[in-house]
Amino acid sequence: MPILKDYKHFAGIHWETGTLHNYLHYRKFNAPHTNKPYSEAMLLGISGGITMGYFSFAYKEYDPFVALLTRNTFRPWNTIINRLAMVEEIFQTSKNKKATQNLLSTLEEGIPAIVWADSFSLSYNNCEYDESNWAMFPLIVYGYNEKQDKVWIADRAQVPLVVSVQEFEVARARVKKMKFRLAILDIPDEEQFIAAIQKGIWDCIKLYLEKPPKGSRHNFGLLAFKRWADLLTQPNKKMSWAKEFPKGIKMYCGLQSAFNRIALFGQNGKKFDAERVLYSQFLEEASLILNKPDLKEVSKQFRKSAEMWKSLAFSLLPDEVEIFRETRCLLLNKHTLFRKQGQKALLKIQEMDCKLANIKKEIKNHFPLRKKEVEMMLQELKNKILTIHDIEKSAVLNLQKIMSLSKER
Repeated sequence: MPILKDYKHFAGIHWETGTLHNYLHYRKFNAPHTNKPYSEAMLLGISGGITMGYFSFAYKEYDPFVALLTRNTFRPWNTIINRLAMVEEIFQTSKNKKATQNLLSTLEEGIPAIVWADSFSLSYNNCEYDESNWAMFPLIVYGYNEKQDKVWIADRAQVPLVVSVQEFEVARARVKKMKFRLAILDIPDEEQFIAAIQKGIWDCIKLYLEKPPKGSRHNFGLLAFKRWADLLTQPNKKMSWAKEFPKGIKMYCGLQSAFNRIALFGQNGKKFDAERVLYSQFLEEASLILNKPDLKEVSKQFRKSAEMWKSLAFSLLPDEVEIFRETRCLLLNKHTLFRKQGQKALLKIQEMDCKLANIKKEIKNHFPLRKKEVEMMLQELKNKILTIHDIEKSAVLNLQKIMSLSKER
């Protein structure tokens, strides 16, 4: 049974761009401007870059939560594949046996397999299985041994992950539309590289300034900043925090989930910046490729924005409130342990989950902030959100101006 013994590529961070980075790196499909692996920053930029999206959800029998979008989520995988003109060969079947044959054939050719699997079904993610929850994400399989009952996976951790054959098959079969899907990619077309970067930048501009491809306009881009800011401090508004995340356990859940999206979800857990530094790195690369030095100035603006995102993240779970600080540290430590140690850290991660569960019980009994302190905290969050809005508005308008000049020429 095959395993790619020379597979050592675990640097990828996000499900889509990280998986593509690892895959292209292994296959030595290098970027034309450096003859080195495509950086994850470059892949993020080509996919449509960053944006802002604000949503909140409250389902029966579940904690309410905030979902912030920090990057383009409108078909980023397909966008990258199409823009780089990579031939994508899809193998998909409803039959388990055939799916295994497809996987083995790919590995036997010396090619890692890109497969889609449900994160809730993979034990290394430490997610409580729920019939109502699923999340199919791409990952890399570089080894399969039925006799040893092992499947070797690269998925956001900086180390190999190993699951049983049955666990792997269950995760792959979770959603009918993506059931047993496997992809192989051919080399990117170098002649499409510059156009891919340009289109990616324009996507980013449009996501900030125009109506999104799907969904309500006020939930995306610059309008989303103002929407979130207003909902924090205007209690009579529909979906306001006074209604959705009032003082108590619901507010705690709102703060925690917002922090997670800014600092941890699909990120490396080091920057706390909603991926603004990563996009800044893309603009620095793009400035050289497109011969647009002014993009470096926009890059600096996004780095300034990144500093404010970090400040916002720390204000959501501030040091001054001990139980909030403890929550932040536990969330960060869990994330860091998984990135560094993968499933070897599972017991430690589960211990931290127990501590987080105890914190929730404590907060249900005694919320650490008085009404006036809550009002002050929400006002501080609003001010920081609007500051980020102003910085990013200036950055995006400058980006639009720089890209429009080339169109005029």
